[in-house]
Amino acid sequence: MTRALVVRQSGGPEVMQLEDWPLASPGEGQIAIRQTAIGVNFVDTYQRSGLYAVPTPFVAGNEGAGIVTAIGGGVTLFRPGDRVVYQGQTGSYADERVLDAERVVAIPDGIDDRTAAAVMLKGLTAYFLLFKTWAIEPGQTILWHAAAGGVGQIATQWAKALGARVIGTVGSAEKMALAEQNGCDAVINYTTEDFAARVRDLTGGKGVDVVYDGVGKATFEKSLDCLRPRGLMVSFGNASGVVAIPDLTVLSRKGSLYVTRPTSTHYFASREALLEGTGALFDAVAQGAIGVAISQTFPLVEAARAHEALEARTTTGSILLLP
Repeated sequence: MTRALVVRQSGGPEVMQLEDWPLASPGEGQIAIRQTAIGVNFVDTYQRSGLYAVPTPFVAGNEGAGIVTAIGGGVTLFRPGDRVVYQGQTGSYADERVLDAERVVAIPDGIDDRTAAAVMLKGLTAYFLLFKTWAIEPGQTILWHAAAGGVGQIATQWAKALGARVIGTVGSAEKMALAEQNGCDAVINYTTEDFAARVRDLTGGKGVDVVYDGVGKATFEKSLDCLRPRGLMVSFGNASGVVAIPDLTVLSRKGSLYVTRPTSTHYFASREALLEGTGALFDAVAQGAIGVAISQTFPLVEAARAHEALEARTTTGSILLLP
């Protein structure tokens, strides 16, 4: 048995309850780990609330780092005592857990467990968005919504290192300076400014090459007005609600635009793709292209407080739970 935050019915943060949860021995191709740090992400809130359907009961969370305690049959990638990190496998809000070894990677020397847990899911999201969904080239201009958030801080730093001109939006005056520190050439407070008009001013009326939007419903429609003809709208999150496009002709009217709704599952379906992404990510961290900010930590038992802070959108950087 292990301590875990269990969701037995969809709802608010309070539905996560601390329980003793069965912990099996690792089977063929699996490893057991004792977790040292657990990342908190918006996808965790989507699953808990029922926006993303997960069969109940389940242990919340999708990202963590820890130490291998046992290996199952056929495992040659790891051995007990190795430090590892993972993302995209539901069940991370627990002291210990069992994972498929193929979906886990070693934490490089020089990167501590908390940094690894804080950057893995968010950093891989930034990686596939910047390198695969739209391969950023020097001189291109991008718009990144929620630039002071966990993914935003990582992505804007990385995009700047790749030579892009980065325009960021934030939801408060306090977050503007933080976004500037993390690579944004210009920052817009979208609660007080018309961000589409401001983007047009900043680009001389041309618009940006690509918009990266994890906010969702509140920013989607105006984001289309920020794009140059044949630009790409990347909608990758629903922090303010789910996006719907009832009339696709809006894309033709606004410049023969492209829209995509990517998810990491399809970008990291193979271990080779996972290792490519994590290799690039940890190299960027080691070289200083990406600084990882951990803004808050909570004990594992206070996961509900962490969700409340995240959903209130009062946080910056990454949030961790500590077993």
